[in-house]
Amino acid sequence: MNKRISTVFALLLLAGGVMAQSIDDGLKKLYYGKYAGAKQDFESVIASKPTDDRAHYYLGIAELGMENQEAAAAAFTKGLTAVPNSPLLTAGMGRIDLLNGDTAAARQKFDAALAGVKGKNGEVSRAVADANSEIKGGNKAFALATMETLMNNEGAKRRDIYDATAADYIELGDAYRALGGENGGKAITAYERALELDANNAEAVMKQGHVNYNAKLLEQAVGDYARAASLDPNYAPVFYELYQFYYTPRPRQFSLAKAKENLQKYLSLSDPSDKVKNEYYLASIMFFDRDYDSAIAKAQSLIPQANDSYKMKLHRLIADAHLQKGDSLTARKVYDDYVQKVGEAKLEPLDYKLGSEIYGRIKYQDSASQVEIDNKALEYLEKYATADTVKDLDRYESVAKAYQEARVFDRAADWYKKFAELKVEMKEKPSALDYYNIGLNYYRASAGEGMTDTVMLNKADSAFGQISTNFPDLTTGHYWQGMTAAGKDVEAKTGVALPYFEKYIAMAESDVERNKIGLIKAYTYLMVYYYNKEDNANLQKYMSKLEPLDPNSEPVRAIKENMSARSAQQNSTK
Repeated sequence: MNKRISTVFALLLLAGGVMAQSIDDGLKKLYYGKYAGAKQDFESVIASKPTDDRAHYYLGIAELGMENQEAAAAAFTKGLTAVPNSPLLTAGMGRIDLLNGDTAAARQKFDAALAGVKGKNGEVSRAVADANSEIKGGNKAFALATMETLMNNEGAKRRDIYDATAADYIELGDAYRALGGENGGKAITAYERALELDANNAEAVMKQGHVNYNAKLLEQAVGDYARAASLDPNYAPVFYELYQFYYTPRPRQFSLAKAKENLQKYLSLSDPSDKVKNEYYLASIMFFDRDYDSAIAKAQSLIPQANDSYKMKLHRLIADAHLQKGDSLTARKVYDDYVQKVGEAKLEPLDYKLGSEIYGRIKYQDSASQVEIDNKALEYLEKYATADTVKDLDRYESVAKAYQEARVFDRAADWYKKFAELKVEMKEKPSALDYYNIGLNYYRASAGEGMTDTVMLNKADSAFGQISTNFPDLTTGHYWQGMTAAGKDVEAKTGVALPYFEKYIAMAESDVERNKIGLIKAYTYLMVYYYNKEDNANLQKYMSKLEPLDPNSEPVRAIKENMSARSAQQNSTK
């Protein structure tokens, strides 16, 4: 799902004791996703109390919520000038380092922040953990360890015991969720503990939905989102998640009507003072309604007022609108200009996805130009699949299928292999079809110009061997190991394919009609092998099996002619 600023900050209302009313208001607005209003509240606090490091910190978080990273960094820096060595603001600067990709500098600041409070300050620990669990390049294990240290009271004196809050359990759940895999259940449990402390916490329920979504449990995920919306109908972030859910083009998920409905609900709850964001989403609704010209005009009018982040979104929307109009060449021009302006290093996953779709729609009569365009589409699709730290099976499979359709079989096989390996990483068992897709594409890639690529055949054999080992009752693995071995012995002289085809034949002959094509291949190889070995008994055995299935078999005709000629020559010699 989408990148987000964690709204757990607002739960400090429950955890931080007595605070100035303006900070209370600001934190509540952060929780509800009203970042512009929250910014005004924190600026008001700073104006009256410049040394309030919490106001400076949450001002930076509000700026990040509006996707204004430079302003956030400025807020943290100004705060550190007023309150030098503030652990909370030091953690904020570590967050900026992470966003800039400097993980070493970020970790140094996070360690300093935690040391300043001895790992026992909920606000600081949550700030460190949240940055590491939410941001690309963050240390997910470090996020979990930070929260576990905060909440572990083993051996603590009574006065030092830390009472965990709903905010702490949500952050703990976020850390488990970021780690993924078998940690999903632990994340759900942590969110449940948060709900025990705050029964009306819509964020905790929404994040249970995130866990289920990551586990591909789509019905449960959307049910959680609906439950969160029902629990707190004013909680705007969950309507944004529902919009994102229904706008994602996947089976059992995509619905433009529901995407539009939830986006409209989100806009009705959003911060009126956040004009560019709201107008951008109004342009998105025009897009959903297929009023592409109006969407383009609206987006173009917003670009001069937008920050860099929203400029990217607006250019993306304009390019996509041209694409949906059927004008792929204009879409390409808008997209290429946009990439040149922002630099490819700053592109986001959705940019790569759109680039792949645009280039994939362009058709040229010139074959060389078409190959170049197709390769660019595939390149963007690969980048889309690998752009996020959270790996996605659907993306990996889409790249594999695209390469297969483009008949780039070695790359297709590589991506099917990555797809199967990612399943293992996610504690899923690859299917026989997964291994078959790997093996078949390597097998196809082995057929070069006038030669056979044995490296590809060896890779194919490895994949088909997995089928034979893991699914021994299927004929598929045995047959294709035979075919792969026969690819290295095209004249059937060494018999390297013999054991595989014999195993296959023993299984396949129970249903000859169903396995007819495979049996013809296997019988042919064995017949030719025994012909080369001058083993007439076995030759006749497989020839008699082959002829009823393939009466016009060319190898049978050739062998009979050769045997007749050989016999005639022997008689002549006699």
